[in-house]
Amino acid sequence: MTVTIRPAERTDIPYLVQWNAAMAWETEQKALDPVVLERGVTAVFDEPRRGFYLVAEHDGTPSGCLLVTYEWSDWRAGDFWWIQSVYVAAAARRAGVFRSLYANVEQRAREARAVGLRLYVETENARAQRTYAGLGMDRCHYFMYEAEFPAAS
Repeated sequence: MTVTIRPAERTDIPYLVQWNAAMAWETEQKALDPVVLERGVTAVFDEPRRGFYLVAEHDGTPSGCLLVTYEWSDWRAGDFWWIQSVYVAAAARRAGVFRSLYANVEQRAREARAVGLRLYVETENARAQRTYAGLGMDRCHYFMYEAEFPAAS
């Protein structure tokens, strides 16, 4: 059983859309609009400044993904890389897929001289919190606030 990580390609968009929809449902019971979701995923490929996706293949089968976006830190004069839209297909869970994705992102971030990695996790998702802690991430002392605006047409 091998896990390989590669940059996502446009041909992966159907997987990325499917996995994002599944992740939103599994973690928040939130049904995403597939048209908006496909437009959002495609926009990352259209504008690389937004970030990039990585795809994990488990025994040659696309089995998971994550998105990296950037946050400039004026305090540190560098970018934090935010890990978002993490999903591992059910059949590949507990097989090291996320661990491999994380290791790849960490290596890329260090090579790019990012100042660190960040992610957010649902407060009730204890399994994910244990996973992130096990990879050496620390829970920070910030709360996250949000003001969501209606979608532009």
